Amino acid sequence: MQTWRLDCPAFTLLLASPEGGVPEAIYWGPPLPAGEDADDLVAASRMDIARGMLDRLPPLSLCPEARNSFPGIPGFEIEGPEGPAYPKLELRDVEATNDRLRFDCSDPTGGFVWRAELTIHPEADMLEMTAEFAVPDDHRILWLSAPILPASQAAVETIDFGGRWCGEFQSQRLPWKQGARLRDNPTGRSDHAHFPALLTHEAGTSNTSGHVQAWHYGFSGGHRMIAEELPDGRRQIQFGHRRSARTAPLYATFSTEGFNGVADAFHRHARRIIVSFPDPKRPRPVHYNCWEAVYFRHSLDELKEIAGLAADIGAERFVLDDGWFKGRDNDRTSLGDWEVDRAKWPGGLTPLIDHVASLDMSFGLWMEPEMVSRDSDLYRTHPDWVLGPDDQIPGRCQYVLDIARPDVRDHLFTRISALLAENAIDYVKWDHNRILPLPDTRQAEGIYALLDRLRDAHPDVEFESCASGGGRIDFGILSRTHRVWLSDSNDALERLRIQHEAALFLPPEITGSHVGPRQCHTSGRVLPMGFRAWVAAQRHLGFEMDPRELTDAERATLKKVTGWWKDNRRWTMSGRLHRLDSADPAMTAEMTIADDGGRFVLFAGQSTTTTQSLPRPLRLTGLEPDRSYALRLVNPEDIPAMGRGPNALREGRTVRASGAFLMNHGVSLPVGFPATMFVIEGEAA
Repeated sequence: MQTWRLDCPAFTLLLASPEGGVPEAIYWGPPLPAGEDADDLVAASRMDIARGMLDRLPPLSLCPEARNSFPGIPGFEIEGPEGPAYPKLELRDVEATNDRLRFDCSDPTGGFVWRAELTIHPEADMLEMTAEFAVPDDHRILWLSAPILPASQAAVETIDFGGRWCGEFQSQRLPWKQGARLRDNPTGRSDHAHFPALLTHEAGTSNTSGHVQAWHYGFSGGHRMIAEELPDGRRQIQFGHRRSARTAPLYATFSTEGFNGVADAFHRHARRIIVSFPDPKRPRPVHYNCWEAVYFRHSLDELKEIAGLAADIGAERFVLDDGWFKGRDNDRTSLGDWEVDRAKWPGGLTPLIDHVASLDMSFGLWMEPEMVSRDSDLYRTHPDWVLGPDDQIPGRCQYVLDIARPDVRDHLFTRISALLAENAIDYVKWDHNRILPLPDTRQAEGIYALLDRLRDAHPDVEFESCASGGGRIDFGILSRTHRVWLSDSNDALERLRIQHEAALFLPPEITGSHVGPRQCHTSGRVLPMGFRAWVAAQRHLGFEMDPRELTDAERATLKKVTGWWKDNRRWTMSGRLHRLDSADPAMTAEMTIADDGGRFVLFAGQSTTTTQSLPRPLRLTGLEPDRSYALRLVNPEDIPAMGRGPNALREGRTVRASGAFLMNHGVSLPVGFPATMFVIEGEAA
């Protein structure tokens, strides 16, 4: 019997191949003692056999095989000229280091070769896994899962994520039951409704405590997820994408510190491995995006005026959104014609870029390269470049280019590269406003190739992944971009929830969040400026209302919040974010603690009225129990004059308490209305 283990501070993964087949995970949980005998653990883990069962338990390996009478969904499906193929996989070769394992398994003929790679990233407590399968030329792969780890039999439920446009990251909790939970995403992108991730946890788990296992599939082209409980009680999690001989990376982590533990692992991995900024030392700039101010109505004088007002508020990057290119006066025309519209911009973009630079702002540009309008020069020249049938249903009056074609990618690279070379552009908002007309994972591979080429040619340019908001968010696209547009909704009440759920995977500095118009364009709600601004300040701050609509009081509030964000961004955008467990469902709360532990900021957003008369104390987390902290309310002007009692924070006094008190009793908040954000700074004595 052969055994292997991978260790990081948060967990141990122990694998074994007792009978020379595909290795299986024997243990995945809290760290094991370094000297523990692996053979003893394999023996201790073996389950009994009940009456009515097979004489031997088919292994739940990294790739379960149907030919072994596996009583669940196998890890691969292969079709040959005479029907399904069931190769017998035997372990042939292993490469092992302290942080990496590679297993090669093949059938006796050598015609089928399965390979898995497992890499541990100890600095992030993250496991990265891929699988690939080589088959004879007359066979094809229908399904291949990334390496499979067992889900804990002590877990009580799974959590995955649905959603919609302007309503991303809606958590879906399902109790474990016998049988399979299948989620199949055919949209050709990670999509609003199918964020590629799953968590499973034990009873009593909270944000701050309990055992959690988490998976994220780092691919942008659609995926398949299976969470299955077998008749014998064992459980498996599969992720992959159909008809591919190689999977994307599957990221997995384990925590004994509740949901915050897995969130912190994903944040650290994104920061240290996935996202690479052109200039890591540059503070994240405050954005201004003109879309909801002018839409397609582009006028140099008007945009200069808007840019001046945005800069006065504190913007550091001006992003020109849709409408700047040839013939683009509405959403029914011109996608694909990536040339500056000389009717709107007779002098090109340079006059606006120069004006923006004179205001100490950099310049960004929106584009949607993967799409084409039928009313465009590109379509008239190359109708054959469109993906899918001629009679397909359009989306947002547009069609998808076949990015898998090298000639399409070459054309787009030439046009985009010329724009970036001829203009002082340091940021591209890259949009993707419709699903594919048919499932095609080659599109994702094509866009990866195009972005890789553009980044190599223009290493100083940042790219944002936008897809009607949060329609393409995953570690695959983030390894080629630097920011995601989390949602097209600038409704701060919606954003409060969406940001909170997305924080399980995304660190704040790559999560764009903007202050929208007084009356939200996607919900119709009117919310106070203080609430809108502080919700956006929890993430990478920007604004995209028409600054000319602001009252003096609104402008002053937004300037204050922007100034606070700039003063604190170096530690808030790199510190550890903790989701808090609120005893009051009206309150959504988070805190970020600086890396040195010397300070923190608490954001507590009230979304509805409370059931009880007074807010319940809000317990903090991540503090040193024996250390004293001084707390003050940053925004007393946003708190309604409802309370009449001696609440120290509402009265502007400093509250002093130990970490033990704050984590066990909690902070007593003032009385507030719905759409109130309480922002509290804490500093260690």
